[in-house]
Amino acid sequence: MELPAKTFRVTRADLVRYAGASGDFNPIHWSDRVATKVGLPGVIAHGMFTMALVGRAVAEWAGAPDAVVEYGVRFTRPVAVPDDDQGTEIEVTARIREVTEDGLTRLDVTATCLGDKVLSQARATIRTAR
Repeated sequence: MELPAKTFRVTRADLVRYAGASGDFNPIHWSDRVATKVGLPGVIAHGMFTMALVGRAVAEWAGAPDAVVEYGVRFTRPVAVPDDDQGTEIEVTARIREVTEDGLTRLDVTATCLGDKVLSQARATIRTAR
């Protein structure tokens, strides 16, 4: 069974706010010049910011943040964020892999940006509402 897709817009302003909150001021997250010099397509979102947005989707599907029992991903592709007011979008979908007898639901999660998967092995376990 597929869960309803969640979409998150990511702008350069979001990256600035995340850098301030996380303390990660690596210039690949704010300088096109530095990002392209190291072989990136341009400024990219922080991996942990991307993971947090996907985690937000998981928590929404679960009904509450404390219903997320386990969550993990591998990063496969950076999320390039253009220098405009529109930014980009991350779309998150999930498929229920299993519902256990003890009330847990295991999800296979997919996160894409412009049609490309940005995470792999994204899985979550949530407590099923009774």
